Amino acid sequence: MEITSDTGYCSRRLRRLRKTLGFKMGNRHKFTGKKVTVEMLSDNRYLLLVLMEAERAWSYAMQLKQEANTEPRKRFHLLSRLRKAAKHGEHLERLCESPRVDAKTKLEAQAYTSYLTGMVQFELQQWKAAMEAFNKCKTIYEKLASAFTEEQAVLYHQRVEEISPNIRYCAYNIGDQNAINDLMQMRLSAGGGGGMMAEKLETLITQTRAKQAATMSEVEWRGRTVPVKIDKARIFLLGLGDNEAAIAQADNEETKERLYETLLAECRDTIQAVREEIKADSKQRERTVDSDSGKVSNLQYLHSYLTYIKLCTVSLAELSALQGLEEDHTFQKEISLKTLVYKAYRCFFIAQSYVLVKKWSEALVLYERVLKYAREVQSKAKNLNNSLKDLPDVQELISEVNAEKYSLQAAAILDTGDAAEIPQQLQVKDNKPLCERLEAFHLDSTLLGKQPNLVQFPPDFQPIPCKPLFFDLALNHVAFPPLDDKVEQKGKGGLTGYIKGIFGFGS
Repeated sequence: MEITSDTGYCSRRLRRLRKTLGFKMGNRHKFTGKKVTVEMLSDNRYLLLVLMEAERAWSYAMQLKQEANTEPRKRFHLLSRLRKAAKHGEHLERLCESPRVDAKTKLEAQAYTSYLTGMVQFELQQWKAAMEAFNKCKTIYEKLASAFTEEQAVLYHQRVEEISPNIRYCAYNIGDQNAINDLMQMRLSAGGGGGMMAEKLETLITQTRAKQAATMSEVEWRGRTVPVKIDKARIFLLGLGDNEAAIAQADNEETKERLYETLLAECRDTIQAVREEIKADSKQRERTVDSDSGKVSNLQYLHSYLTYIKLCTVSLAELSALQGLEEDHTFQKEISLKTLVYKAYRCFFIAQSYVLVKKWSEALVLYERVLKYAREVQSKAKNLNNSLKDLPDVQELISEVNAEKYSLQAAAILDTGDAAEIPQQLQVKDNKPLCERLEAFHLDSTLLGKQPNLVQFPPDFQPIPCKPLFFDLALNHVAFPPLDDKVEQKGKGGLTGYIKGIFGFGS
C-alpha cells in the first residue's frame, strides 16, 4: 500500500528521534519493545517521540478513511489505527503528569487525548461519549486561548472552530433538532469541517431533506404544476432554496465556488435519475404530447425544469431549445434579455483586461460594445421588469463604463503624449557609451536594461610620453683630488709584529 506524505514524514521523524536518543527497539534480528517512562523525561524529545507515534497512527487512519469509500473492509483497519492513536495519546497524557512538565503542556496533552478519543467514538457512532470528549477538548482550548497572547490564542481558536461541527453533529444524532441549522451555518463559514466531518455533514443534510421530501408531491414552474414522484428529484428541489441562499450568504469566492460545484453535482445526478425514469417508460422514450392540452408529458417537463436550473448556472445559450418551452414567447424573450446582460458584463471585464496591458483602442471598442448591449437591454426590458430582479442593474454598468471611458482616454493621451513630446535630437541614435555623452541629455531606454551601455570595455590604447634617459658625459673630463692623506698608512712589523698582534702582547 502506498503511504501518504504525512505518514511517511512521521515515520522518518520517529526514526531520526530514536537514532538520536539511542532508543532502539532491539536489533536487526530481534524486536524488543520499549516504552518511554517518566524517568526519561530529562530530555523533552522523549515526549516528542510518543507524540509522533500518535500522529503516525492518525495520519494512516485518515488515509484509510479515503480508501474505505471504495474498499469497505478497510474500515476495520481504520478503527484499529484510530484506537492506536488514542492509546498513544493516553500514554502521552500520563507522561505529562510528571512535575518536570509545565502546566501548558499538560493541558495540551489532555486536549489532544480527548480529541483522539472523541474521534474513535465518533467513528463508532457512540454520539454521547464522542460529544463529551469533544466538549472536554473544546473547553481546554478555550481556557488556553484566554490565558496567552493574541498570537497564540489564534491557534487555539482555530482548533475550537474545527471541533465545533463535530459537537453539533453529535448533538443532532442524540436528538437536538436545532443542531442542523448550526451545521448548515458552519458549512458556509468553515466548509463544514474537514476530512470525516465534511462527508458526514453532507450525508446528514441529504437525510434531513429526504425526511422533509416525504410531504412534497409537486412543483410549479412557469404557470404549470408538475407532480414529482422521484425521491431524488424531491430531495434536490427541496434543498434548492437552501443552496441558493447559502451561495448568496457565502463569505468568500472559494466557498461560493465550492457550493456551486455541489449544486451542479446534485443537479446532474437528479437529471440522470429523471432521464432513466423516462427511458424506463416505453411511452415516454420520445417526446409525447397530450391530445387534450397539446403539452409535453409531466416527466419530460420536469426534466426540462431541472435542465433549466443547471443551464442557468452554466450556460444560457441552450435554454431556448428546452422541450415544452418552444411556444413560450415570454420565456424566449427573458432568455434573450439575460443573454444580453451577461454579454455586456463579459465585454466589460475583457475591456478591463485590455486596459491593464495598455491596449487602448481595443478597450475603447469593447466599452462601446458594452454600452450598446446595455441600452438594448433597457429598450427590451420595458415589459419584462420582473425578469431582471435576479440580474445586475445595467444602469450602474452604464455609469461605470462612462467613467472608465474618460479614464481610458486620459491614460491613452498621457501614454502617447510623452512619446510625442520627445524631440528627435534627444533620442539616442548612435552606440556611444554614457561616459562619452555626459555633456548632453539623451533618452536612452537601454540604460534601464540588464546590459546598460555605460563605458567602453576594454578601453582603447592611448599614446603616452616615454620616460626620459639621462647620460652623464661630464664625468669623463673631471679630475678628482688626491686622497692619500685620507687613507691610513699601515706599519712595517714583519712576521714578528704579526705574531705579536695575534697573541695580543705586542701593543
